[in-house]
Amino acid sequence: MSSKILTAAQAVADIPAGASIAAGGFGLCGIPQIVIEALAARDVGNFEVFSNNAGVDGKGLGILLESGKLRRIVSSYVGENKEFARQYLSGELEVELTPQGTIAERMRAGGSGIGAFYTRTGVGTYVADGGMPWRYDSTGGVAVASPPKETREIRGKTYVLEQAIEADYSLVRAAVADRSGNLRFNLTSRNFSPLAAMAGRVCIVEAEKIVEVGELAPDDIHLPGIFVHRLVGLSPEQVEQTKWIEKMTTNPPSEGQR
Repeated sequence: MSSKILTAAQAVADIPAGASIAAGGFGLCGIPQIVIEALAARDVGNFEVFSNNAGVDGKGLGILLESGKLRRIVSSYVGENKEFARQYLSGELEVELTPQGTIAERMRAGGSGIGAFYTRTGVGTYVADGGMPWRYDSTGGVAVASPPKETREIRGKTYVLEQAIEADYSLVRAAVADRSGNLRFNLTSRNFSPLAAMAGRVCIVEAEKIVEVGELAPDDIHLPGIFVHRLVGLSPEQVEQTKWIEKMTTNPPSEGQR
């Protein structure tokens, strides 16, 4: 299965303009930085992206934002990216804000052959009732608002119907992959990366370490290789250079340390 292993440039070479992309990671943990950089280097854009967050300025999906390659984002948390806010409020970017657990389940459903599902999250809010600003116009008015969603009474409680996410491509980072594409994720990056990987018709994985088939114990595999189509092995330098702390908080020095 060594044919799955490509360079980052080769792995993203056929992603066309207008493609939909599911991206893994949680904050700056486990973001597919190297393949995002390779995609940003190509002269294509107009992408729709599904991701828990939109990266930060200069990192992760923030690179695609800054180069004007994103037309739409379906996301849960976007508060750390100034360029994101600027593009959204100026009408350059369409944004569908989605509850965090809902976007996770939408991606999992897409990878599991489930077309839609009912959830109580969002009932009685703009999420279900519609009217959430998806896109502003240049004057600050709402150009596109979210439509109302179908609701249903189940066992005496109201649920809202959410559509599964099926993306053209998915971009994720794994801590360890074997040559068949079986993956292991590290800690927080496991929150969304396996789900994003499942949701893509073509899954591209950058792995911090690639091992031979059989080196990963079955119980240590978080996502089976059947979901993975392309593997990019990272160098130790690439791994080290992309280990960031999004916000560092320290205690003030004690009297003896001053």
